[in-house]
Amino acid sequence: MSQDFSNKIAIVTGAASGIGAAVALRLAAQGAKVVVADRDLRGAQSVATSIADAGGVATAFEIDVADAVEVEAMVAFTTRTYGGLHLAVNNAGIGGPSAPVGAYPLDGWHDVIGVNLNSVFYSLRYEIPAILASGGGAIVNMSSILGTLGFAQACAYVSAKHAMVGLTKTAAIEYATHGIRINAVGPGFIDTPLLSKNLDQAALQYITTLHPIGRLGTASEVAALTCFLLSDEASFITGSYHLVDGGYSAL
Repeated sequence: MSQDFSNKIAIVTGAASGIGAAVALRLAAQGAKVVVADRDLRGAQSVATSIADAGGVATAFEIDVADAVEVEAMVAFTTRTYGGLHLAVNNAGIGGPSAPVGAYPLDGWHDVIGVNLNSVFYSLRYEIPAILASGGGAIVNMSSILGTLGFAQACAYVSAKHAMVGLTKTAAIEYATHGIRINAVGPGFIDTPLLSKNLDQAALQYITTLHPIGRLGTASEVAALTCFLLSDEASFITGSYHLVDGGYSAL
């Protein structure tokens, strides 16, 4: 058993930067053909170019993951381009507004639920049949440490990430005997553009103190866990929620 992904075909959403880019680069470096999917086409193309420059195979795909039609098209593009689908990382996400529940903007709620939760259902809905048709594989849904904890001023994000864990467990049970393993990863606060765009320096410093390890995580650390879960080395792991949080949840 190994993390050799030769002859495997993968989709990674939210792959133009941060965790998604790190996962796409790692999968490609270990042999997978990767569809780099993101609404930021230029960023996705940059990641795909980096993969090609390193000798790998990748194609950028522009997508709004909150649109089921576009998600279906992404999966169809993947199978048409590379002949199947074996691996998927449903990573796309947004932070959303910061406000208490009683004042949370309705449009913000719908945007966050659309991107962070509905998109994961849409992705599973179309990825699973494609993976079944390809003989099986594995999926990782990118949740968060906030998939198990609360966090003030972030009700939509927390709700979506909690629900994603439940969705992951349910899908894993349904397909455990059909050759598809489905797990969730719960990063702590990771040093990515999603974080830096949504928080000022004082907030970043405060969040760093919440991690006993004394720093934020890196995208490559999350990618390492994600690719392990996608690999044959994790062949007995499904329906699980795995934290990579610098001790955040141990407090």
